[in-house]
Amino acid sequence: MKKMLLATSIMALTAMTSVSAMSEEKTVYLAAYGGSTETLFKEVIIPKWEKKSGAKVVYVSGNSTDTLAKLRAQEAAQEIDIAFIDDGPMTQAIQFGYCDTVKEDTYASLYGSARLKDSKAVGIGVIATGLAYNAEMFAKNGWDAPTSWLDLADPKFKGKIAIPPITNGYGLHALIVAAKLNGGGEANIEPGLKFFEEKLDDNVLVYEPSSGKMSELFQNGEIAMSVWGSGRLKSLADTGFPGEFSYPKEGAVNLLIAACPVVNSDVPELAQDFLKFMVSPEMQKHFATEKGWGPVNKNVELTKDQIGALPVGPDRVDTLINIDYTLVNPARGEWTKKWTRRIER
Repeated sequence: MKKMLLATSIMALTAMTSVSAMSEEKTVYLAAYGGSTETLFKEVIIPKWEKKSGAKVVYVSGNSTDTLAKLRAQEAAQEIDIAFIDDGPMTQAIQFGYCDTVKEDTYASLYGSARLKDSKAVGIGVIATGLAYNAEMFAKNGWDAPTSWLDLADPKFKGKIAIPPITNGYGLHALIVAAKLNGGGEANIEPGLKFFEEKLDDNVLVYEPSSGKMSELFQNGEIAMSVWGSGRLKSLADTGFPGEFSYPKEGAVNLLIAACPVVNSDVPELAQDFLKFMVSPEMQKHFATEKGWGPVNKNVELTKDQIGALPVGPDRVDTLINIDYTLVNPARGEWTKKWTRRIER
């Protein structure tokens, strides 16, 4: 009898071990940003999901352009299971057919803006592109806080402004808004280029693409204001810098951090589960407090201090300007040529 019980126990243990081994052998390849995003994923989010699912995650670091390039290079046999990309390049990924449909229940507690075209991607966080400024410098000079995109052209800021180039999302947003405020927009960018040439260029100290260097420009007192993201400003302000973020009266620009399940994944169910995990209230709070991304989940609760400059609440979120990337993406190469020739000479 004891032998039979022992044999049964061994068989059960072997079966459990086999199931566990099979689960552990499954690996999800996640392509996402480097830097602090990678740190947050590797130290917090991935360990929690691996414990929950029993699967493993391999993190493939790179910016949105890098990830899109990887998807294109691996078109015949995708190795990436989840692509984490800004909304502009994500629109291209969807158009190229790289994204599978996100399961409907993933959207259950999310704001409508978190659903990308044809449910092929889901928003993970919201960033507002607006005006970041040194509140202490403004106070010392007796300047009012900026309230409009047009404040960038005020002559008193000559040589005191930094704007990323249009190869950067924030700079691209600035150009499109400049066009919109002068009778153009995504379908007619010329008024924006002209506004930069005639009204803004003298005020710009540098067209700076690096967020690290942008922070240094603020901290060294070289600039008073920049076009920047709400999350970037919050991270800088959290260090003790007297930075503030303004949502211009014309509207800040919506920058949606999105993710999609890649087509023909060999672990489609795990990829879908990881997406759903990232938009859960617990993970959304991590993104908000540690990355400065506005939550896409309606059930996330944040304190006033945690919200800070984040796009949270109808007074901010409902006024965000949405960019039509179906018009922008095909024209962006030509815009960049004109920008290089006429602005960043």
